[in-house]
Amino acid sequence: QVQLVDSGGGLVQAVGSLRLSCAASGTILSIHAMGWYRQAPGKQRELVAASAGGGSTNLADSVKGRFTISRDNAKNTVYLQMNSLKPEDTAVYYCAAHLSYSNYDPRYGMDYWGKGTLVTVSS
Repeated sequence: QVQLVDSGGGLVQAVGSLRLSCAASGTILSIHAMGWYRQAPGKQRELVAASAGGGSTNLADSVKGRFTISRDNAKNTVYLQMNSLKPEDTAVYYCAAHLSYSNYDPRYGMDYWGKGTLVTVSS
């Protein structure tokens, strides 16, 4: 089992910045990918950013140029640096982790999920 603890959310004004963090713990041999998803009120959960083994990354078009994902593999930790935040970025952000490369496709989710951290961007 893998436990994910995500943190760093809060209230910020538009054009401000936040940094989300997520640490994985438990019985972990290796983690192939970690990432962030978000769900805004009344909307489906969507992929924000993902980082996989080999250095491949995915970023939603809506956050390109503003958000950056990074990982510290030694600490099983993933970060999401969010700059130039917009009110439409308001959502609950969920950390996620995927153990195997063989069935990995971040568009369809990952194996394990954090409880989520709320990001609210005011105009």
